[in-house]
Amino acid sequence: MKKIVLSLIVFTMTATSTFAGGILTNTNQSVLFLKNPARDAAIGLDGVYSNPAGVAFLSDGFHVAFNWQYVHQTRTITSTNPSFALGKKNNGESVKEFEGVATAPIVPSLQAAYNINNWSIQLNLSIPSGGGACEFADGLGSFESVVGNIGYMLLPLGAQGYDMDGYMKGRQYYYGIQLGAAYKIYPNLSVYGGLRLLYGDASYKAKISNIQVKTEGGYVDFSDYLQVTNATITTNLEKVNEGIAQYQAAGIPVPEDLLLTQAKLESTKGSLNQLQKYAQGVNLLCNQDGVGIAPIIGVDYKYKNFNFAAKYEFKTQIRMKNESTVNEASEIAAVNKFRDGEKVNEDVPALLTIGAQWKPIDVVSLNLGWHHFFDKNASWYGNTQDLLKHDSNEFLAGVEWDVTDKLNVSCGGQLTRYGLSDEYMNDMSFVVNSYSIGLGFSYKVKDNITLSAGYFQTMYDDYDRTNYPSEGINDTFTRTNYVLGAGCQFDF
Repeated sequence: MKKIVLSLIVFTMTATSTFAGGILTNTNQSVLFLKNPARDAAIGLDGVYSNPAGVAFLSDGFHVAFNWQYVHQTRTITSTNPSFALGKKNNGESVKEFEGVATAPIVPSLQAAYNINNWSIQLNLSIPSGGGACEFADGLGSFESVVGNIGYMLLPLGAQGYDMDGYMKGRQYYYGIQLGAAYKIYPNLSVYGGLRLLYGDASYKAKISNIQVKTEGGYVDFSDYLQVTNATITTNLEKVNEGIAQYQAAGIPVPEDLLLTQAKLESTKGSLNQLQKYAQGVNLLCNQDGVGIAPIIGVDYKYKNFNFAAKYEFKTQIRMKNESTVNEASEIAAVNKFRDGEKVNEDVPALLTIGAQWKPIDVVSLNLGWHHFFDKNASWYGNTQDLLKHDSNEFLAGVEWDVTDKLNVSCGGQLTRYGLSDEYMNDMSFVVNSYSIGLGFSYKVKDNITLSAGYFQTMYDDYDRTNYPSEGINDTFTRTNYVLGAGCQFDF
């Protein structure tokens, strides 16, 4: 029964993000990031997000850029559980692969700045956290292990296996509005201050349905099986109790085997009563929304053919409010995360970025960057941030080349490392270490109009988690991800 409860706890935890960056942070907010992710010290309009202090060094006037991205990701969990061998659809195999597809076909963003004298007034509209929908058409290993473990519990009662249908879909978007201003204190030094408002909108659907038990006569509905089996056990227990009462009335010691039979029947009846709440399967539908706000500060410093920049985004405290089919407190603690009216901690961690750019010649730029996400200082539901070994870090590098006055080509890479632990990982919401590459081009079709296009792909490590090593239960997590994008910038 303990494994059933633990499996359902995992089953109710989810978050979806299809972007680059930290656990709850998206850093690819423009097409220029796709073609070279090391933008932390670059001077450009995309700096409204990545290097806002540096935008002050753009020419006076109005600048606006529109970006579109298409993101496609798969999430694959290979689960090993001896109970899967009892499943009708599993052909006697204890290893099963569960794949989810997350697609965000239209991810827009806008960066705008108005520069006058030493000032730069800036606006950024984007999706800086979350972003996308992930669907597991056949459910997950944590879903099926619930029913598989029930099947194991019923083997002594004559059951021979199980069948079920599973499903999960999570959708999450955090829409951001960032307003701020940069000021050139000196010709080579600028500072920035701003605020970002986040509105979170999420929905979660999960289901375990059509549970059946295999008997000698074939597959029968789980609810009907429980009803018939419980009635049989109740009848047998009544007979045993009558026999015990007769021995006691006659003053004769009750035989040990009769007492053991009584204890076994009572235990089995108690287990069946606990399983009764799963007779109709499990259904969850929850919608969430919430608002948070955080300050952002930045600095940019030029020295000869070098440029250095830093940005700090303060933690965004968000409490997502539930509108849910879960109306009452559950004995399964994690289900309470989705209880109707509950407010759930979903902070976006603080972020420090530091970047450097060097131009060895006028037409070539070399870029380096570092991102540090303060995950362990955030507050997440169930204090899951405490299960991480350390904060997340990203290391970035890239190169840009102005081939002509009109054409720019660039490429770059990003290495992402999380503080993962077996306790933190679960098949509903997981990240794994990765490296990414991006490339693309920009072309000036007119002096004040620039078109850009980029491609960004992430290669993920495998993460192996052993849940119950003595019982052969483990999971392997991995992903695939690619992003296509196009953008247009106008300068007036």
